[in-house]
Amino acid sequence: MAFVSYFVYTMDNHNSQFAIRESRIMYITTMKTISGMRPQDVVVLAKIIALGKSPWKGIDLSRQLHLSASEISESLHRSVTARLIDAEKRIVQTATFLDFLVYGIRVVYPASLGGFQRGIPTAYSAAPLNKRISSDEQLVWAYEDGNARGQVVEPLYPTVPLAAKEDTGLHALLALIDTLRVGKVREIQLAKEELSKRFAEYAIH
Repeated sequence: MAFVSYFVYTMDNHNSQFAIRESRIMYITTMKTISGMRPQDVVVLAKIIALGKSPWKGIDLSRQLHLSASEISESLHRSVTARLIDAEKRIVQTATFLDFLVYGIRVVYPASLGGFQRGIPTAYSAAPLNKRISSDEQLVWAYEDGNARGQVVEPLYPTVPLAAKEDTGLHALLALIDTLRVGKVREIQLAKEELSKRFAEYAIH
């Protein structure tokens, strides 16, 4: 794979973290192009991780994420192609997925910030980072029955606010992922640490 040779080259000749980061971004962008990945694929994978040991079927993901059965099936197929889930479409490849999120999500699916509306807290305005980061700004997904008012962050997929409202574990994961999309250096580092911990817990199930 081109990524491997480029990665080795940068290590041998430059020993630069910046070069390694750039090579990862190149790989991730190429992976997205080849697999045809879409933003909802990130949501589906996050939901599977949030479910942990709980058994699930495609119809469960469909109902809980408010996506059609065909959308779930197509999403899982794309994630197999991108090697983000195993060939049986059951186990998320957490190391690869975390790399994709940390080095690629901000580039591939950048966040769009809008005006101020009522909604559901996201990014570092939501748990778990809202207990570690003090900020005057509130970031939300627009949702008319939300419990907060703040600047709107466009979610990865329109059904995210409703799905997150119904699952606190999913809400936490998607808020951390949004932090990678909109946060500054310290906030991104904290989100990376928290995602690493939660992915590790999932991996030992």
